[in-house]
Amino acid sequence: MIAKAKAVAHGIRAMLYVSGESRNKKHPERITRICDNFMPQGMDATGIFTEMKFATMNRPDIKNNVIRLEISPAMEQTQDFTLDDWRQLWRDFAVAFDNQEILDDDGKVISVPTNISGSKSSVWLHKESDSGIPHLHAIVCRVDERGNINNDHAIHLRAQRAAEMIARQRGWTTAQHIHETNIPKVSSDCMETLRELDEWSWEGYMERLAAKGYKLYLRKDKKDVIRGYVLLKGNTKFKASELGKGRSLTASRIRQTWEKLHSDNAQQVRTTAKQPVVPTPKPSVFHEAAQNLQPRVQRNTPVYEDYTTWQPDRLRTEFEHDGKTYDRYIPDKVLDRLNDEFDHRELANWQALQNLAMAYFTLVASPYGEVAGGGGGGSQSDLKWGRDPEEDEIEFARRCAQAASNRLGRHLKGGIKRR
Repeated sequence: MIAKAKAVAHGIRAMLYVSGESRNKKHPERITRICDNFMPQGMDATGIFTEMKFATMNRPDIKNNVIRLEISPAMEQTQDFTLDDWRQLWRDFAVAFDNQEILDDDGKVISVPTNISGSKSSVWLHKESDSGIPHLHAIVCRVDERGNINNDHAIHLRAQRAAEMIARQRGWTTAQHIHETNIPKVSSDCMETLRELDEWSWEGYMERLAAKGYKLYLRKDKKDVIRGYVLLKGNTKFKASELGKGRSLTASRIRQTWEKLHSDNAQQVRTTAKQPVVPTPKPSVFHEAAQNLQPRVQRNTPVYEDYTTWQPDRLRTEFEHDGKTYDRYIPDKVLDRLNDEFDHRELANWQALQNLAMAYFTLVASPYGEVAGGGGGGSQSDLKWGRDPEEDEIEFARRCAQAASNRLGRHLKGGIKRR
């Protein structure tokens, strides 16, 4: 069982997604209301969010006014669950979430207990359209019924620990146990990838791991030097420091590990060479050319990410562009960045700016000209628009926001325009 939590400013969008309300609904029959707490029952998304806004109206200093939670137990653990069972799982999780005082390494309190059990909340059960895997979504007000703020310090850690507590209480396999069980297989895949590389390069390493179903994210310092990396497979992340023996697959040691593997191979080749060797015909020119065709990631080739499908860290979002409405799944962190870039409290045209930035981000449009198709592909202009292979999503979102600002300008509330 795993759980995620985040305080967000896009509360109405989150509520629309959780409740399944959208002009472009996808499988609303797979979304079930579990419970609404401290509110009238059966309201729509707008009514629920309005109730939460009233609860926070006396605290204008709170920008992120709701908490988004996602609770994902294993399918086999909940296959016989009734709606009452799901309600009880939420109640148990909320108690475990609240009853934590989180300390730093020096023993200083960095997050006091919360009270989401005593706060307005709306909880919904989603089932993935393809696999049928169930997971709970909850939207919780940041201010509880007593007027106290549910703090969001280390909130992701609070959710992870609550999930671990509930899993242990119910005798379920914990996410940490599954993670540790998978580490030897991931390490083996990384070592096999290094053996397959004829020459060392991060591009080659990334490319061959991708063929095995992994995504590799590099962490660089201000001088563009690679200091670490993370592997992602499905919903599970693996840090380089967890893999291999004696940290042999960390960013600082991986090249030496590759050299050692290939020096060992060279030694085996020399040993084998002592045996009689039967001459073989020289390969044809065509065959030699085929052997030399090694795929390489072109550094200047834009990445065209597909945001038309659901993933756990993405939120279904609607935006308008050129008279059409688009339905896309955009990463939470990108939505947060765009909310920061275009603050509704400061900008009169924040919605138009966000819409255009999201159109650029999802490649519905390009600052250099309209994109063919909509959601992927290159633009009709000679200038290519997309995310650079070495650019993360947040940096690309920043570029999209800047391009939208250059196009529309920023209109401050009060009639002032600035770029």
